[in-house]
Amino acid sequence: MKFKPLTPSDYTTLKPFFAGQRHPLCPYSLSSIIAWTNEVYQPYGAIHDDILFVYANFTRRKENSHLILPISPDRENSPEELAEISRQTGYGTYWFVPEDYLTRHSKSGLEELFIIERQKGYDDYVYRTEDLAILAGSGYSKKRNLIKQFERYCSEKAGSVTIKTISPEDVPGCLEFLDRWCEQRNCDVDREEDLACEWNATRNALKNIDALGFRSIMLSIDGTTQAFGIASQLTETMSALHFQKASAQLKGLYQFFDRECARRLFPGLEYINKESDMGVPGLIQVKHSYHPVMMVKSYKLIFKE
Repeated sequence: MKFKPLTPSDYTTLKPFFAGQRHPLCPYSLSSIIAWTNEVYQPYGAIHDDILFVYANFTRRKENSHLILPISPDRENSPEELAEISRQTGYGTYWFVPEDYLTRHSKSGLEELFIIERQKGYDDYVYRTEDLAILAGSGYSKKRNLIKQFERYCSEKAGSVTIKTISPEDVPGCLEFLDRWCEQRNCDVDREEDLACEWNATRNALKNIDALGFRSIMLSIDGTTQAFGIASQLTETMSALHFQKASAQLKGLYQFFDRECARRLFPGLEYINKESDMGVPGLIQVKHSYHPVMMVKSYKLIFKE
């Protein structure tokens, strides 16, 4: 089994493997897998017996290198097959194993073959698309009030607010906004930290917005980018909102734009996955404030041999 680095040029070839993709964790989005490439992390892929294997190689923190569950439109690999893959490749750890995989295979010798560990900070938050698009009920009253404040601001600047799909000519403006957003948070101080890696992944996504099959929208005021969102389809019923940035200087903009993302990005899918909180306290608070309907728990499998 020969692994090679995955790049945006591989997207079209590998996309068929994700048809009917069943795992509800965001690391199983092909668009996201490739976008997260950076100087300390490189995804590798190998195809064998019509199955795609993905290996995440960390150049400095080798202990973080891992496989994810094999990708196939037709079948799911059993624990015995995962163990054999580890024997063949020498890669003994699987990350981002969703809880429902453990449930389905609890009687298949899983615990005899692997040590099972929770991945704290990497549980994904899942919401109903309709809930975020409408924001009905008392639980969202503060969100609606903030949106009204932003809408009043918009009415005073008639004709200056634009929402549209991100096109290649819009990318430089989005990158400039991302850099401003990052400077306010010092997110590129340590390139190996989660926030810095997320910043780099967002840049990759913007630069390859079409090549990686993302859906996107942006909001500009007086011709200046103030928010953008980038998403992909994850499962048959769920989209993944990978990257969402909005200026903190405009009160109510984030809440307004979040509602627009729910309305405009994959409105036909029942659920929106907003990824994990990475253990960041501010993110934990914001994600819970939108009332997720489920948390998708993430686990590691460590091969005992």
